[in-house]
Amino acid sequence: MALVDSTQQLLEAAMRGSWQRQTALTNNVANADTPGYQRQDVNFESALQSAMSTGTSPAQMEFQAEAQPAEAGPNGSAVSIDQESARLAENGLDYQALTQVLGARNGIIRSAIGIL
Repeated sequence: MALVDSTQQLLEAAMRGSWQRQTALTNNVANADTPGYQRQDVNFESALQSAMSTGTSPAQMEFQAEAQPAEAGPNGSAVSIDQESARLAENGLDYQALTQVLGARNGIIRSAIGIL
């Protein structure tokens, strides 16, 4: 049995994807007043679903920020601070949930092998 199974790899990949999404979203906020800036996002959830359905190892997955087509606002940027703030909060909660699940899982494994 491998020390790191597919569930562990999937949780770690999801955390990496969420972290990269947080970076993209904070870049959007930082460039909200930059004329011509196109907002970026990382859709790690669909990438993970695709990997699971094709049998790709989550440990080898790389996530990339992609430009999201949107109409520019009055300042020439396609970023809404309100929407980005909501996305940041949602992504922060997702990351927190992932860390809690991974922590609980690791606690179960430690308990099973007698390490408390």
